[in-house]
Amino acid sequence: MPNSVTVTVPATTANIGPGFDCLGAALTLYNQFQFAPLDAPAGTVKVEVTGTEAERVTTDGSNLAYKAFVQAYKKLQRPVPAVSIAIQLGVPLARGLGSSSTAIVGGLLGANHLAGQPFSPADLVALATEIEGHPDNVVPALVGGCQLAAASELGQWILSEVPWHPDIVPVVAIPDFELSTEAARSVLPTTYSRADAIFNMAHLGLLLRGLATGHGAWLQEALCDRIHQPYRKSLIPGYDTVTAAVLAAGAYGLVISGAGPTLLALAPTDRAAAVQQAMQAAWTATTPAVHVLALETAGARIEAL
Repeated sequence: MPNSVTVTVPATTANIGPGFDCLGAALTLYNQFQFAPLDAPAGTVKVEVTGTEAERVTTDGSNLAYKAFVQAYKKLQRPVPAVSIAIQLGVPLARGLGSSSTAIVGGLLGANHLAGQPFSPADLVALATEIEGHPDNVVPALVGGCQLAAASELGQWILSEVPWHPDIVPVVAIPDFELSTEAARSVLPTTYSRADAIFNMAHLGLLLRGLATGHGAWLQEALCDRIHQPYRKSLIPGYDTVTAAVLAAGAYGLVISGAGPTLLALAPTDRAAAVQQAMQAAWTATTPAVHVLALETAGARIEAL
């Protein structure tokens, strides 16, 4: 088996308003996973975790990065080798920034490298999506940028990179409370009206054009949604107050990042600092960590040692 490999995986923001379960973007926050062969019986794992909320991450066979690692070898129908995994966390857990996707992508890429890279990029996308359940976080975590994912009639994933204008700056406010994906999905209705479906289709199209062009008026309207945000915002205290504050500070709009509770504002470059300050001051229901970030265009990076 080859020597150790380090996989650096970016955080992601998914849904982005009307892009429910199909649109996501990689951001400049990271988790890092180092995989090294272990001189021990097959199936042995040793996990060490440092960084943000490290004490909350399991260090046995239930660790998500290891479970993805195992899944890759099972797909190859090969024995799972003994491995040591060192994890450095920089992406907060259960906040809507794709922390689970970083673990899945890290585990798959680590396994792929140590196994001699038998998986193609399309194989990795399919396997990561199978583990996660939907593509909007794992795809940008793998390949970077802003990505639209659509399932073909044959069940294959078709990916389209969405141009992102350089004057659009993502600003995230990460609260000190959590919201599980399961809880966020539980408040969603099981059916939607034709009017709401048409509204979201039109707004997703407008959002894609707004992201590509930086057209402010388009973005301000395009970030509206009727599929998930009207229902999920009730789980996020202070949502409407923060929305009003960032709009007054010059943001194009505010959305829930992934399933929440992190909030994502998109702002012009010259208003990003003001939007950051407004989010910090307005969200009095929590003590948020607010960051001005950028689009991560490279996706997951692999460094063999």
